[in-house]
Amino acid sequence: MLKATPESPRMFESDFIDLFSRTHWSVVPIIWIPVSLLMLAYSALRTGTGLLLTIGLALVGFLVWTLVEYWLHRLFFHWQPPGKFGERMHFLVHGVHHQWPRDKYRLVMPPAVSLTLYFVFLGLFYPMFGEKTWAFHAGFVLGYVFYDVTHYWLHHYSPKSKYGQRLKRNHMIHHFEDPDSRYCVSNMVWDRVFGTLGKRSV
Repeated sequence: MLKATPESPRMFESDFIDLFSRTHWSVVPIIWIPVSLLMLAYSALRTGTGLLLTIGLALVGFLVWTLVEYWLHRLFFHWQPPGKFGERMHFLVHGVHHQWPRDKYRLVMPPAVSLTLYFVFLGLFYPMFGEKTWAFHAGFVLGYVFYDVTHYWLHHYSPKSKYGQRLKRNHMIHHFEDPDSRYCVSNMVWDRVFGTLGKRSV
């Protein structure tokens, strides 16, 4: 069980609720890679979409996730409504990560949150894409997995490649120097497109 430690302080008075505020990074691929593979198989074999179109739609879904990642981080994760409630809401959503950036167990979304978002986005996509949603959503979910695992890796490992090192420096600037810039985690494309790279180069 993932209990409170100096590295991962308590967020809630209730032991039961506090336990569910922590998630090991491996939970994300363990849950969502099989789900994504099932959606891909269902799309290719049961919906008439076919293998090549399924792969293409999944790639588009993956790319769309990177854009959603940027805007979720910029508009929602860093939004703080007024008052005590707003302060508490912001802390629970994202402030906890900025306060304790080395907490290994509060870097990825808890399953209850990711499961809720899975169905929210599925409900948004299905009216637009119909049966082709399964392939698109599979890629979208795999994009989320890549994002969450990359986020953990940037905080707790030292990348060896030049691009990985730049990506890590980019995210650390967001954390420790300029939280109002560099909202992308898994890439640096959308910050460049939307002009939120800040002044310092990486």
